[in-house]
Amino acid sequence: MTETDDTDATEALPEGVRRAFADHGSFERDGDGWVSTTTAFDGRVRAEPADGGRVRLAVTVRVPTLSAVTADEVADVVEDGWADTFERRAVDVGGVTRADREFDPVVEREGDEIAVAYALTDINERRGVDDAGALIDFVEGTYVQGVIPGYEYTDPVSGLLSAARQQGGGGPV
Repeated sequence: MTETDDTDATEALPEGVRRAFADHGSFERDGDGWVSTTTAFDGRVRAEPADGGRVRLAVTVRVPTLSAVTADEVADVVEDGWADTFERRAVDVGGVTRADREFDPVVEREGDEIAVAYALTDINERRGVDDAGALIDFVEGTYVQGVIPGYEYTDPVSGLLSAARQQGGGGPV
């Protein structure tokens, strides 16, 4: 798809959807969607019109596997157990969004990366964009909560842990 095609795709959206992303403060336009500017991970949202004046939002967050962000060797059994736990936690979305929603998330492990995808539809574009941002934040928080102590982490995880220590008063994370 060319840059013109990408731009045309988002310009076909109702002005309210584009304005909701622009006003949110956590998103920047990127091709045919928006990228989160508040997470260390790759959080992206694509929007398209849906029936009845609603907007359909596809949220995808890509995070590194444990072994991709450690300076240390990670045993396969640890990596697999960590990935399984992360997946179970990432699909348990209850109470994260403003609207009461049912999700059927898709989690796929692709090499050194795990992609978590959610879909939602809303008549209120601002609430939908807020919920998309909340899902991206949820994945980041779920990831950080699952960090296993005892490894030496590289970026972006080392930066996230450092920020958590500073906000928490400097104690161990």
